[in-house]
Amino acid sequence: MSYKGFKRVLGETSLERKCRWWFGISLGVLLFLSFYWYGQRMREVVYDSDRKTGPELVRTAWLESHFTVFWEAPEASGGDTPVDLEDADWRRFLDKLLGSSRELGRAFESYAILPQDPVKNPQGKSPPQHPYEWEYLNRWAEREGGDTPAAVDEALDAEGGLYAEQPKSFAEQIVEVDGKQVYRFYQPVYAGANCVNCHNVMGNLKSLQQDDLMAVVRVEIDQQDTRTELARSEALMWAVAAVIGFLSMFLLYFIVRYVIVKPVQHLRDVANAVREGDIAQRAEIHTGDEFEELAAAFNRMLRRLLRQQDALQEVNGELDGKIDQLAQANMRLFEMNRLKSDFLATMSHELRTPLNSILGFSDVLSTIESLDDKQRRYVGNIQRSGKMLLEMINDILDLAKMESGKMDVRPVEFRVDHVVGAQCDLARPLSERKNIDLELTIQAGLPPMRQDQAKLQQVLNNLLSNAIKFTPEGGRIMVRVGCEGLAEPGGVAESLVLEVEDTGIGIGEEDQVVVFEKFRQGASAAPRGDAMTREHSGTGLGLSIVREICRLLGGEVSLRSVSGKGSTFTVVLPWRLERTTNLDAELEKGVAELTRPNSPALSATTSPAN
Repeated sequence: MSYKGFKRVLGETSLERKCRWWFGISLGVLLFLSFYWYGQRMREVVYDSDRKTGPELVRTAWLESHFTVFWEAPEASGGDTPVDLEDADWRRFLDKLLGSSRELGRAFESYAILPQDPVKNPQGKSPPQHPYEWEYLNRWAEREGGDTPAAVDEALDAEGGLYAEQPKSFAEQIVEVDGKQVYRFYQPVYAGANCVNCHNVMGNLKSLQQDDLMAVVRVEIDQQDTRTELARSEALMWAVAAVIGFLSMFLLYFIVRYVIVKPVQHLRDVANAVREGDIAQRAEIHTGDEFEELAAAFNRMLRRLLRQQDALQEVNGELDGKIDQLAQANMRLFEMNRLKSDFLATMSHELRTPLNSILGFSDVLSTIESLDDKQRRYVGNIQRSGKMLLEMINDILDLAKMESGKMDVRPVEFRVDHVVGAQCDLARPLSERKNIDLELTIQAGLPPMRQDQAKLQQVLNNLLSNAIKFTPEGGRIMVRVGCEGLAEPGGVAESLVLEVEDTGIGIGEEDQVVVFEKFRQGASAAPRGDAMTREHSGTGLGLSIVREICRLLGGEVSLRSVSGKGSTFTVVLPWRLERTTNLDAELEKGVAELTRPNSPALSATTSPAN
């Protein structure tokens, strides 16, 4: 199983399933390890029992072999049977034989493997039957298993033992004979002092010396029944483990289902009911544990949410009323703004008629030769004031047209270097009057530009007028013209970059945000913020008109300024502008028509002279 599948099964699933999975896996691992360890320990106990029984069976087999010899051949003991013997040694021998047989009570077979010595065993009796038995015989004959300590021999001789044994010298094998498991235990038998005396009296093995290997006794124990019982015990053990696991999982199912999952499902049902709108639902859990505390906290949270919802609905109701009032106020403001624009356009138009007459008559008066110097000065004042007033009226009229969407864009192709140069030449007399240097830098190789030439001239004229107005005598104005995206001279450019930099009074950071708004000048122009006490004259519409024209031409204007060090205005316009319509103005006009109240609109008589 991949990591994602394992994560999906054991991690991204229901709480009940995760509890059952994790508890089942943990319980299964614990049961398996516990019962596996117990089974191994049980096997080791059985094997240790056989290993401990082996030496006793060897002793029994050795004694039985001597008893059989004396019973079947009484002449070997002088004609007396073992029962008739009165010797204390043989009586002790019989008691030990019978006692060991009673203690063991197990069926076994024995076989004595004799050393194949041509002197001691010239007939080759009882030879080894397996290759590893030859190895045991040779090894113990050479005392590789360790010599018998003299203290052990003395103790055996004192007890009247039949042979000297080495407790640490043994071997074991588990083999299969006729389809049955057989445990074979091998132990060497060394000659003790009694063995040497007895065999010398009997006349056989006269060359036997103390501590010589007399034989290797093999004891065979049939383990088939033991194996069967062991397998039955293991099967019963694993069956008990399976029953324990099943009962544990069954009990866990009810515990998880009714103690953990049921309260959680109840909380989920209450939350779903509240989400569907049944706000009267509450969690009812009475278990006296953490789930009851959780249900109480859930109910408190629900009550608080309902109170907040009621408060929010009340606020929303008030907000809806405010929104309605705001919408009505916006409609009135929109209508008032439209009326203001119409009024400004109409009044500006009406003011231009008498103003043109005044300027015309002043021009006529200036041609009369009979006027003296004082009269000519008065006529000049009339002309300058009239032109200034006409310029202000034109600014107001242009701004009103742009706001009402009546300003048209007429793109034509022209040489931008010629237009900018001519506009700077027109502004140069004003700059020279204040002893201000006017520098012009134009990038070489500019291609023809397609834009609204008149509006570009108006933008540059307003920027130059502001620069001359707010630059003190002896200052400097720099005009730079370039383009962006021009790969090679004469190629296609992307946008026009026009910069007008001056060394004037500058604009503070707090005024740079509002300097482009209508009827606004910086705090440097009006130190106390009062328009009536401004040092420099003007309507405050120049920069606002520049911004609106740049937007109308698809560009933008930006400002960098430090108070007391000067300002830099940067105008970026697309190099080529196709003829477009002011969709925003059309949309505003449509909205104005829809929101126009049923009241007589302001009207003014337009003079046909204009």
